[in-house]
Amino acid sequence: MKFTLSWLREHLYTDATIDEVADTLTRIGLEVEGVADPGAKLAAFRVARVLTAERHPQADKLQVLSVDAGDGPVQVVCGAPNARAGMVGVFGAPGAYVPGSSITLKVAAIRGVESNGMMCSTRELELGDEHDGIIELPSDAPVGTAYPDYAGLSDPVIDVSVTPNRQDCMGVRGIARDLAAAGLGTLKPFHVERTKGEGSGPEIAIEDPEGCPAFYAQGISGVTNGEAPDWMRRRLLAVGQKPISALVDITNYVMLDLGRPLHVYDRTRLSGGLIARKARAGERLTALNGRSYPLDETMTVIADDEAVHDIGGIMGGEQSGVSTGTTDIVIECAYFDPDTIARTGQKLLLTSDARQRFERGVDPGFLDDGLAHATRLVLDICGGTASAVTRAGSPPVERREIAYDPGRAETLGGLAVAPERQRAILRSLGFEVGEDWRVVVPTWRRDVDGPADLVEEVIRIEGVDNVPSVPLHRAPGVARPTATPAQKLERRLRRAAAARGADEAVTWSFISDAEAAPFGGGAWTVANPISDLLKVMRPSLLPGLLSAASRNLRQHPGQGVRLFEIGRRYLADAERPTLGLVLAGDRSLRGWRGGKATGFDAFDAKAEALALLAAAGAPVDNLQVMDGAGGAWHPGQSGTLRLGPKTVLAAFGMLHPNVLKAFDLSGPVAAVELYLDAIPPKRGAKDGGGFARPAHAPPALQTVRRDFAFVVPADLPADRLVRAVRGADKAAIVSARVFDVFALESEKSVAVEVMLQPGEKSFTDAELKAIGDKVVAAAAKQGASLRG
Repeated sequence: MKFTLSWLREHLYTDATIDEVADTLTRIGLEVEGVADPGAKLAAFRVARVLTAERHPQADKLQVLSVDAGDGPVQVVCGAPNARAGMVGVFGAPGAYVPGSSITLKVAAIRGVESNGMMCSTRELELGDEHDGIIELPSDAPVGTAYPDYAGLSDPVIDVSVTPNRQDCMGVRGIARDLAAAGLGTLKPFHVERTKGEGSGPEIAIEDPEGCPAFYAQGISGVTNGEAPDWMRRRLLAVGQKPISALVDITNYVMLDLGRPLHVYDRTRLSGGLIARKARAGERLTALNGRSYPLDETMTVIADDEAVHDIGGIMGGEQSGVSTGTTDIVIECAYFDPDTIARTGQKLLLTSDARQRFERGVDPGFLDDGLAHATRLVLDICGGTASAVTRAGSPPVERREIAYDPGRAETLGGLAVAPERQRAILRSLGFEVGEDWRVVVPTWRRDVDGPADLVEEVIRIEGVDNVPSVPLHRAPGVARPTATPAQKLERRLRRAAAARGADEAVTWSFISDAEAAPFGGGAWTVANPISDLLKVMRPSLLPGLLSAASRNLRQHPGQGVRLFEIGRRYLADAERPTLGLVLAGDRSLRGWRGGKATGFDAFDAKAEALALLAAAGAPVDNLQVMDGAGGAWHPGQSGTLRLGPKTVLAAFGMLHPNVLKAFDLSGPVAAVELYLDAIPPKRGAKDGGGFARPAHAPPALQTVRRDFAFVVPADLPADRLVRAVRGADKAAIVSARVFDVFALESEKSVAVEVMLQPGEKSFTDAELKAIGDKVVAAAAKQGASLRG
């Protein structure tokens, strides 16, 4: 919401400076995003008089002017057709920056004649689109005066970020009311001059009372739709509104000034009366922005007997829009349901200043006065004769009454405010406060529902900065932990991944269709996305990590990237907590000792998966490795870690080349996904998220190592052999691992290291032989035999 300081003073008696206004607005909850002075960029331009104008000796369309800007005559070459001796215009001296042309003026020779600056047009100063000639000022304009001061452009513009609940501050008057309540001035009375209409009013009706509870209209005939007055055009330009015509500018001005959107129709382009109804299937409207929109039965529209002319409360149509030749108009002043407006705007992906106000909720008690005020402005600026006002429906103006206890300002808001001070604050904001503290909410405060909202009003006006800092009550003794088991698990994994050299990334939960497709597509889509690139809820954490890895490798080629993220996957049945890890680029860099750079492989991914699962407390010794992890993974170079045949704890391995191509990655990329909700809690943990550690009891005797070399079928997974060996004697065997593999003709040799832990006494030779026999027998069940 933008407005100028002079505009604010139209509603507020105040001598406050721009800094005081900005500080007060932020203090009372209306955050100031910026303050700009549009006159500052034109400070170098001055009012100047053309003393003489002679034809350029080398160009028929150029003139050589003698210009006085208060410092004596200077020579200027000018091509404007309206340049002549005696006229007064705007002059820019050498060194001045021309914003409309993006040039800095300097002394230059034009067709052999020296020129010391320029006389400026409206477009060159970004004050309009006129560029047929230079600006002409009244002959009595004071020569030498800074042009912003003369034209009233030295008027700071304040940009306020209005929160969605403060619909009353979507107009300058609402902001002035808040500032007056905060003690920065006195709110000026607002008088509406009603016009007694002649003849019957426009024909209107309501067929959709849910979407449009109230529809008021007034006709004006014999108008002249020229330019709006300079004061109105300057204010609209200052806040970023492009002046179009007097009728359009009046509606925009009333909307910004009073928070009351209006719409004006060219009456001669209508067929019959106007009706507020639901749109019909197949109807379309070409809106004032030139785009065509499909309508459906959920949308409220304004139509005549033949066609739709307005997407109710959002944007009007081209067909019935006013033009410079318009002479008869109908002014629409309606109340539209905020929820209907919001849903329609989201479906059509259409936003407007009117929608921003209607979906927040405009003042339902300001229809008559808003229409009367707009009518008076049209009559004063465009002339014409007004008809009577026609009213259909009734706005929801039921006044809410709240029983309020002033003591709640201290108990709920933390600040003791005298009751009479509270009464004065609420009344200054428009609330009616009875002696029994029954508070009646004004119609423009849709956001106030109960006593807590009244406390908020009192505290923000009195000053949140005045609320004392009071320490919270602390119970005696040691504080109990508040983290949940899931939070503890994520913390452990975050530390473990970082300790293993990975960098944490935080990526968007929203991705594009193209990014989701390699991972099976997204089950959840956003109905009203910020962008088409952020419309699908991610089915995996890997798309975001791969995009980040791709950007890193482009900026730092020849390096290794290790990224992890803990977040949520969004599947058809639920959200799933997940850890994603991507290993891309070089695992180790080349060195002077002859070592070549090496990339990551599937075994690196498996090692990371096992290490992180161990940190999470998963029983890694009992996990099964199964080949293949899905379509996004490389076949034969990926797998899953499972607790039993069905419970998948992790997927790991190399990603499919098609996936890498989709993310503009070259070279192999390893990845891991840990499914945190599938990891069982440690037994014995009180809250399911900790570790039950037994007392440390180091063995008294040293371990014994035995190596076994087996000849096995070529297609036998080594993991199955190791699991069989480890289970051959659970009391004595503490670990088993593969340490050598090589291929034979149709089989392969797998060497397994077995660690044995004696108990109270050392193993005898007979015991060691018995254990070895058990190992060989367990391996034989998997089709393995000792290598000769």
